[in-house]
Amino acid sequence: MQALDLDIPLLSDWNAEATHGFGIAFEYRGMRDVSERSAFLIDGDGVVRGSWRYRNAEVPDFDVLLDAAKNL
Repeated sequence: MQALDLDIPLLSDWNAEATHGFGIAFEYRGMRDVSERSAFLIDGDGVVRGSWRYRNAEVPDFDVLLDAAKNL
């Protein structure tokens, strides 16, 4: 959040609740509950306004994500 100078909260899912809630959990190299590379844009009311999934080796286009957030 600080590195990108954002004034919006970001989520870190240490206990995998969101991972399972969004249906993006999978097993990777023997590790369970790994999240598929993904991004979700959630508004102030808790409504999902956008979602993106990426291949493991794919890097998200952060400009697309930031533009979507700015246009919310």
